[in-house]
Amino acid sequence: MKKTVTHLDDNTFQAVVNHGVTLVDFWAPWCGPCRMQGPILEEVAGRVNNDVTIAKVNVDEAPRVASQFGIRAIPTLLVLKNGQIFQQFVGLQQADGLLRAVESALSA
Repeated sequence: MKKTVTHLDDNTFQAVVNHGVTLVDFWAPWCGPCRMQGPILEEVAGRVNNDVTIAKVNVDEAPRVASQFGIRAIPTLLVLKNGQIFQQFVGLQQADGLLRAVESALSA
């Protein structure tokens, strides 16, 4: 079964990211680089094991979460481990770099 990207909002975010490793893409539909990041995130989701959650947060629909993490530019991608920032990327990221960050968080 292919792993998919989970869409989170202000109400669902904490419950999902509090345990384990989560890669979160903060984005908006009007952002060009964010739209380019989407298919890359799907690729990452297809290549990680079930120990990792791949998620997206639309900053327009989840302003509280975006504010909590100080998101000022999008796309911003966070690798979270048990709800804490493990690594942060700003701007369009390639799959291999994201996969390395996720692997690093899993082994930390």
